[in-house]
Amino acid sequence: MDGAYFRVHHFARQLASPFPLLAAVGARTQKIEIGTAVIDMRYENPHYMVEDAGSADLIAGSRLQLGISRGSPEQVIDGWRYFGYRPAEGEDDAGMGRRHAEEFLELLRGRGFAQPNPRPMFANPPGLLRLEPYSEGLRDRIWWGASSNATAVWAAKLEMNLQSSTLKNDETGEPFHIQQAAQIRAFRAAWKEAGHNRTPRVSVSRSIFALVNDLDRAYFGRDQENDTIGFLDARTRAIFGRSYAAEPDVLIAQLRQDEAIAEADTLLLTVPNQLGVAYNAHVMEAILTTVAPSLGWR
Repeated sequence: MDGAYFRVHHFARQLASPFPLLAAVGARTQKIEIGTAVIDMRYENPHYMVEDAGSADLIAGSRLQLGISRGSPEQVIDGWRYFGYRPAEGEDDAGMGRRHAEEFLELLRGRGFAQPNPRPMFANPPGLLRLEPYSEGLRDRIWWGASSNATAVWAAKLEMNLQSSTLKNDETGEPFHIQQAAQIRAFRAAWKEAGHNRTPRVSVSRSIFALVNDLDRAYFGRDQENDTIGFLDARTRAIFGRSYAAEPDVLIAQLRQDEAIAEADTLLLTVPNQLGVAYNAHVMEAILTTVAPSLGWR
């Protein structure tokens, strides 16, 4: 496994502030990527977040991969209001999240913008001051969690990597993996048109379970085998990607047909954390040993 990415949900009975955990993991590991999928930018102060992210990335030796987004369905109604945020006039909450993201990206460039005090407590470098600590290269390791083709294109223009989850706006009525593959191609086309110098990264998320013992079959033997349709709000029709659960040889054949996995360069496996550490270690080991080699994954 190349990394560990953590979900962030406020008002849920789980860790909601990712940076202490990211720093702790970074201090105890040496090689894996440490990321988020995703931080809801409607809740974030971009300035404070830059300081937290810079600190955690330096502790981790520049291994952070931060997924950010407008956010997923919430535990409470408009929870960001309790954090003191309001959309600007003529702006909705999604627009506010994107505005916070743009501010965060600009601050990560490390350019000075604040006028120094002529009688500071500490000696200052010349010129305007930036937020500290600054972690060089972190700006290139920011990902946007896009649920639509349009926001994927927007992310590409802003030089963010792309995270596409198991949920997407249903824009064509086609199967989930086909719509997601089209989203990835639209992202890459927009990236190329923007003329960025580096190669972007693209991840997709999947629930995948290799059924190798009776406990696996009891938990997931009747798992969802088809995409489902739902509504994120009164106007947004969404498609939820199927789960994969089968014997390894069947699973390999099914995954070969997933167009979005083929288009992406990074696969994020969702794990049933409520089933405990030992069982999740088994889930990951089963995929790594019985599925990944045949598909050329590393």
